[in-house]
Amino acid sequence: MLRLLAILILLAISGQAQATEAGWALLRNGGHVVLIRSAMAPGVGEPHNFEIDKCATQRNLSERGRQQARKIGALIAARAAPVERVLTSRFCRARDTARIAFGEGEDFAPLDPPSADETERNVQIEAILREIRDYSGSGNLILVTHLETIKALTGAPAREGEAVIVSPDGEKLHILGRIIFN
Repeated sequence: MLRLLAILILLAISGQAQATEAGWALLRNGGHVVLIRSAMAPGVGEPHNFEIDKCATQRNLSERGRQQARKIGALIAARAAPVERVLTSRFCRARDTARIAFGEGEDFAPLDPPSADETERNVQIEAILREIRDYSGSGNLILVTHLETIKALTGAPAREGEAVIVSPDGEKLHILGRIIFN
């Protein structure tokens, strides 16, 4: 039984490594859209006194999250994956992930966590999909966002700091590859 468990763990790790290498191959060629979930931030949800313009009222990157963001940027640079543009949620943990990893990030409010109001949520998701469909650059478009946004766009989760390479597929996005930065 222990041997079977060890084999299953090795297969899972091997599968992640293959998924990551396939993701790197896509990014090296440029022209792709990459959703990155913000790096590690302790806690769940936002504090009761949350204000979008005040980082002190939000969940922020931990030291491990800042290290993860540095690793994201360093690996993308080392792997020669061209970055053309970086858009980010207005939440501080997403902004900080973008700034630490890429030195920049342009606020794009639709990348904030989806609204509880269904009409507003649909407007947000459509704005992101329009940005993705309209992208035709030669480098990669990086979108730093949140778990809920990635799930709404792809139907699949992402780990903190994980990159999900996507392409438009009707009303959703098709996942082409993933890169895990842990």
